[in-house]
Amino acid sequence: MSTAYVPQQPQPATPAGTDAPPTPPHTPPHASEATRLLCAGTYLDSAYRDRVIEELHLNEQRIVAPSLGFDAARVLAHALRARRQELMWAGAILGLWVFGSALTGGMLALFVLPSLYLAVASWIRGRGAQPLYRRVPAFLLRWWGRIMFAALLVFTVIVAFGGSDDSSSYDSTYDSSYGSSYDSYDSGLYGDGFTDSASASDLLFPSGDSLSDVIRPWQAWVTLVMFALIALCIAAQRGQFARVLAAELSPQRFPDAAGDPAEQATGERFQRLKNRIRLEQHAPLIMYHEARPFCGAGAAYETWVLAVELRPEEMKKQQPIGNRMVLEKIRPLIEQLRLPAEYAGQLGRDRLRRLEIDECVFLPAEGLRRREEAPYHAQGFEEHRARAVEEGAEKRRHFLRIRVGGWEEELVVTVFVRIHTQGRMLMLEVAPHVLTPVREDFKNADRTAHRFRHNNVLGKGAFAAALVPSSAVRSVITLGKGLGYVWRLLTGGYAGALPDGPSVSVRELGSVPTGSLFQEMDVARYLKSVQDRVANGVRTALAESGYKTGEFVQKIVNISNGDVNIGRIEGSTFAVGSHASASSTTGGAAPQKGSDTDGHG
Repeated sequence: MSTAYVPQQPQPATPAGTDAPPTPPHTPPHASEATRLLCAGTYLDSAYRDRVIEELHLNEQRIVAPSLGFDAARVLAHALRARRQELMWAGAILGLWVFGSALTGGMLALFVLPSLYLAVASWIRGRGAQPLYRRVPAFLLRWWGRIMFAALLVFTVIVAFGGSDDSSSYDSTYDSSYGSSYDSYDSGLYGDGFTDSASASDLLFPSGDSLSDVIRPWQAWVTLVMFALIALCIAAQRGQFARVLAAELSPQRFPDAAGDPAEQATGERFQRLKNRIRLEQHAPLIMYHEARPFCGAGAAYETWVLAVELRPEEMKKQQPIGNRMVLEKIRPLIEQLRLPAEYAGQLGRDRLRRLEIDECVFLPAEGLRRREEAPYHAQGFEEHRARAVEEGAEKRRHFLRIRVGGWEEELVVTVFVRIHTQGRMLMLEVAPHVLTPVREDFKNADRTAHRFRHNNVLGKGAFAAALVPSSAVRSVITLGKGLGYVWRLLTGGYAGALPDGPSVSVRELGSVPTGSLFQEMDVARYLKSVQDRVANGVRTALAESGYKTGEFVQKIVNISNGDVNIGRIEGSTFAVGSHASASSTTGGAAPQKGSDTDGHG
């Protein structure tokens, strides 16, 4: 299996006389907690699972977005496995509905109508907070479907326990009650069983009298038995999900990717895409879509650009200053953030100790003829890095990438730094991005599975019984989606399409809009630490090359005092600097207070 080439980055030398603690053990992306929770989410949320499969499996012409702190290939493996299981159970449940309807002479089919009402109500209601004009009709349809299903079920139970299956008694009752019907209607309009005396209005709006007359006790008993079998299928499906969470997706067994059944799935297409994703997702060469260059890095904090004139310092000899030279001054200062406090020793658990620094090059995906032509090999990356580091850049851009993965890789802070000198000007570009934590329902997957496994029989039965009324239409929808996907796969022409950059990140799709207060505090701390070290590195490079640093220092102070809001996520604002303040905003960027800064974005 091919793997991405990651060039060895220069490491800072340990100062003489300093006993630097060893780097804490690093959790590989395929075993991270974020990966495990996203895999669990594919079993919990069918909409999320469909987006994962569409992005990574259907659109095979799309290059995968960078996977910061997780393994997209493993998430895809579990998404495909969860879909196979869902299709299997949907087929079994629908088969019971069809077989039961035929066996009861159409009696079971009466219950499809309230099932349809419940499905339509769920579609109207949608997900999340919805306006009143959607909630009200959804509420009415949902309760009308429940009442209709309950009424049909009550009548069925009454007939099953109170009726007689004696054929002669049934025939005499049938002749005396419905003999007049044959005088008014053509007997050819009716079929066998209960439909012999049920009109269209009875089917749509069944009454108690009509049902008690047309349902035979044996039909009622078979109907109840079919409902019990359907409930058993629903409970077994939920039990299978609970077992997956307790086995291959448990925190103890998940690091063993080789023993994961989802990874061992056969299929040439999946195996090919799995290898391709793992080649691309962690490579320092990033093939991007022009409209979404930082796809996969999370929510963008306000990118800012600082430009200063290179003014010679009197009484000092000026030396050439280039982009590479400035980056080499920044890098050791940032790497020092890994060192814990002297008194902390080996007890320091700050995530800055796992801070990662590398260099990456952004290239547009447009122009490639085949996905395999992307230059992920070592020589291709080195050539692009050597040429891009000193470029002014438009489409190809070189960045120093600083990444901190906190909260078990659930909170990922990435800062892209770019330096450019031209025309006796120095431009500093800083683009912070944050991946917020995984969705709450995904994080509660272990609790959900544990509660179901340890629930009593009554609780499991109540859970399954509540889903029986909507199971018919829900199974039809699931199988319809599966057939639609196969049709798109066969006719969409994705295999021969021109390569494209990533459209969405499956990690971003599974994230919450905002984190907790503790997590926001960590984001502010990470960003402030990195920003201060970047600024110090640029100032040091300017001073050592014989240029004045006063203008640069003043502009950095202005940024720290609030001229630029470094971060904002969905109403939460992080301001970075020694005198920074943060406020929640609902509009655009924060107003600029001073005129001494150039080119702030």
